[in-house]
Amino acid sequence: MTQMNAVGWFDIYVSEMERAEGFYKTVLRAEMEDMKDPTGETEMKSFVADMGVYGAAGALVKAPYAKPGPGGAQIYFSVEDCATQQARIEAAGGQIIRPKFSIGEYGYVTLAQDTEGNLIGFNSLK
Repeated sequence: MTQMNAVGWFDIYVSEMERAEGFYKTVLRAEMEDMKDPTGETEMKSFVADMGVYGAAGALVKAPYAKPGPGGAQIYFSVEDCATQQARIEAAGGQIIRPKFSIGEYGYVTLAQDTEGNLIGFNSLK
């Protein structure tokens, strides 16, 4: 069996889809697309992804069984320079929790709160 990465998919829970989509489009310059839920229980917008390349894909999810907020799983978005995303966070309606800081040989991180109250991170090598 081929060894798999620990994370194959992520969900970021949201309360207001349009607001959350606007935040991630602005901060990450990400493309989003509607995603059907076969159960019909959730509203989903996926980050456009190539499942054949390194890294995990995921979606914004509005679900009756889960709510956004700090204290859950921590998501780190891989970016070229997290200072770029940091500069966009507040204008997109988010809040900077910890400005860009060094994590030694692993690069740099910026921590932020999105418009839904989720704690998210941005990781870069420069």
